[in-house]
Amino acid sequence: MDEPVVTRSVQPPRVLVLDDDHFMLEMLTDMLEQMGVREVFAEATTRHALSTLEEQGPDTLICDLALPDMDGIEFLQAAAARGFGGRVILLSGMDAGVRDAVGELARVLGLRVAGTFRKPIALDQLRSAVAC
Repeated sequence: MDEPVVTRSVQPPRVLVLDDDHFMLEMLTDMLEQMGVREVFAEATTRHALSTLEEQGPDTLICDLALPDMDGIEFLQAAAARGFGGRVILLSGMDAGVRDAVGELARVLGLRVAGTFRKPIALDQLRSAVAC
């Protein structure tokens, strides 16, 4: 007898966006919603983002590297220490060498880096990194 084919429906991801630039937060939120992301948590401070990370358990974290209260490296260390197991997308206006170095550090911390991108990120880059 043939076994029935089981089809699993894949839920769209839940994404936490951390950026101190409110325009960038709005732009990324709009792009993610266009892509069909189920929930977007937009945070402008690392303190709120850490709370959201723990309370909401997003599938993906989009993180700016230049933040006023805690830099992106410190935030990634805190996320790793809290056991974040989702995908990480790094965004920054910094040069590629810095972005790549931070991406490698995030991998060493045990984080799953889906990409490092220069701001502003294009919709197709974001779609590919989030893998909706």
